[in-house]
Amino acid sequence: MIVSRALGDPRKEQSTQVSTFWVSSQHNAGARGRRPAVFRMAEWDADLDHIIPSSILPPLWAKLLVGFVSLVCFARSYDGDFVFDDSEAIVNNKDLRAETPLGDLWHHDFWGNQLSSNTSHKSYRPLTVLVFRMNCYLSGGFHPLSFHVVNILLHSGISILLVDVFSVLFGGLQYTSKGRRLNLAPRSSLLAALLFAVHPVHTECGLNAVFDILVIGKLNVLELVRKVLHKDRSLENTGVLRTEGLLFRMSLLALGGTGVLYVRWKIMGTGPPTFTEVDNPASFASSMLVRAINYNYYYSLNAWLLLCPWWLCFDWSMGCIPLIKSVGDWRVIALAALWFCLIGLICQALCSEDSHKRRILTLGLGLLIIPFLPASNLFFRVGFVVAERVLYLPSAGYCMLLTFGFGVLSKHTKKKKLIAAFVLGILFINTLRCVIRSGEWRNEEQLFRSALSVCPLNAKVHYNVGKNLADKGNQTAAIRYYREAVRLNPKYVHAMNNLGNILKERNELQEAEELLSLAVQIQPDFAAAWMNLGIVQNSLKRFQAAEQSYRTAIKHRRKYPDCYYNLGRLYADLNRHVDALNAWRNATVLKPEHSLAWNNMIILLDNTGNLAQAEAVGREALELIPNDHSLMFSLANVLGKSQKYKESEALFLKAIKAHPNTASYHGNLAVLYHRWGHLDLAKKHYEISLRLDPMASGTKENYGLLRRKLEQMQKKNV
Repeated sequence: MIVSRALGDPRKEQSTQVSTFWVSSQHNAGARGRRPAVFRMAEWDADLDHIIPSSILPPLWAKLLVGFVSLVCFARSYDGDFVFDDSEAIVNNKDLRAETPLGDLWHHDFWGNQLSSNTSHKSYRPLTVLVFRMNCYLSGGFHPLSFHVVNILLHSGISILLVDVFSVLFGGLQYTSKGRRLNLAPRSSLLAALLFAVHPVHTECGLNAVFDILVIGKLNVLELVRKVLHKDRSLENTGVLRTEGLLFRMSLLALGGTGVLYVRWKIMGTGPPTFTEVDNPASFASSMLVRAINYNYYYSLNAWLLLCPWWLCFDWSMGCIPLIKSVGDWRVIALAALWFCLIGLICQALCSEDSHKRRILTLGLGLLIIPFLPASNLFFRVGFVVAERVLYLPSAGYCMLLTFGFGVLSKHTKKKKLIAAFVLGILFINTLRCVIRSGEWRNEEQLFRSALSVCPLNAKVHYNVGKNLADKGNQTAAIRYYREAVRLNPKYVHAMNNLGNILKERNELQEAEELLSLAVQIQPDFAAAWMNLGIVQNSLKRFQAAEQSYRTAIKHRRKYPDCYYNLGRLYADLNRHVDALNAWRNATVLKPEHSLAWNNMIILLDNTGNLAQAEAVGREALELIPNDHSLMFSLANVLGKSQKYKESEALFLKAIKAHPNTASYHGNLAVLYHRWGHLDLAKKHYEISLRLDPMASGTKENYGLLRRKLEQMQKKNV
């Protein structure tokens, strides 16, 4: 390598001697006589010395710092609960269970549903599901702690790896004569990695081609643009064709990408995912102008979340962001500002005389924009308005551009301490926000309530707050939030269904029927609402309407054991015993662990005098659910009536051991002892039963009979 020496300046003499050990792959597109890009990079990186002290620049210390900071940011959530979508993606996802064949993961979506199904959202993430399954297996079950710890460690590992990635993106690929890669941008790479590690907004990439062309291929973008503008056909001198194998690598990437898309298309089927208007209102707008304006406004909101990640929400749908319906809306200013900044950066990336600046801006913009494209609605409709998860990789591009901006500011201002204070302030504020946000994700109550101030117009937020309150037994407060959800979105059938259920439990049957009838009118295939409507109609003694509602629910969801169970209860009320038994049998076939259906079959057969059949059903049920104390109790009653006292006693005692404070268990065991002639034991368990439930009239009556008998026996003995 030929090195020009500056005579008479020992410092320059020394630096050029060191440079003789560099084998540079950086293409210098500058004018003749201009210093190589490696020197400009070193000088630019040195401008950040007042922000990043030299003491933490050694690679090991830099990576330890980034890893430590990333752990501090999110450590608060390590022992949190499963929240929001975790229940469907993890707890209720059959693909995480050992009995599901591993091959099914490649044909199912993220939620465990068949990809080719019309109801699938087509979210295809088999590797993520596989990691979940491994986590579940290694931790011995569904323990939130292990899932949270793995996620935090993965983010920390990615942040550490980005130190090296940013060093290549900022400094290019530079090697010593021994083939060892040099880090020409230690301060820039560390600062960008820190900004990424502490960013509160944390999907898949297509950036390999951009990196290959700009860093490996040494494309001179400015020269290419000039030749295109001047219609110069000698494009073979632009640098693209100089790198051997570049076109071959691009062809491999294109073929690989096409192959992956084809395989995914074959697996998921030809139909697109089905979304509703509340998921992505702009995509359903009839006017192309309205769609374009709102899409761009969504882009500006994503940009704002990168710039100022203070207003974060678990869900941005259902009216959270009202549609812009005219250019007179003041929010149009936001998208104008976004494109003003983007166009400015793109112009600099294409037309700057500084090749180093062009390369960094191009890579930063590529890292910012390309991973976001699948979520942009440009190629297909997506099922969300804003989703913070899709900003994970784009945030790395943002951090790269921000770091470059700080370097430029440091170079052109004398107030370097002010710049340093500003950068440290951003790092501190983002770290604080990460800690606060991690706390909000610890449980559903905090997560849902945190969204009320960010998206007060979001019906789903109010729905989830209401559901959380209902699960905790606070029905009065839950009703208030469910009503607000329905007010914000009058077609929100899930809120109507849940509100109808609470009203049914509070015996407000008339309003419950009205809400559930409206829900099935809006969404005729809503099986759960049809079943709940049937329960309300059954309570109102409208048996024919209830049966029709149950049948409609089963028509829309053929494998619906709970609906068969409720249908069986209806038939039992109507004394249609054979139909009731058939319905309950269907429930147990679809769900063998359906304890209520088994119990009702045993009780009905017992009450109708079919003791042998009741015993057979009870034994069958206990084989499937051996630890169910209610089944033990029911079968024990049947065995007692069949005078199989010893076996009946054993089952009663097992049931009492499982639930010692259930009055009826002690009361019926006392009846068994009473019949069996073990009067002292009968007296003991009658008394225990009455202590637990003093108002049990049947037990009081039987206890009175026993006492009289004992008194008579005592008189005879006297």
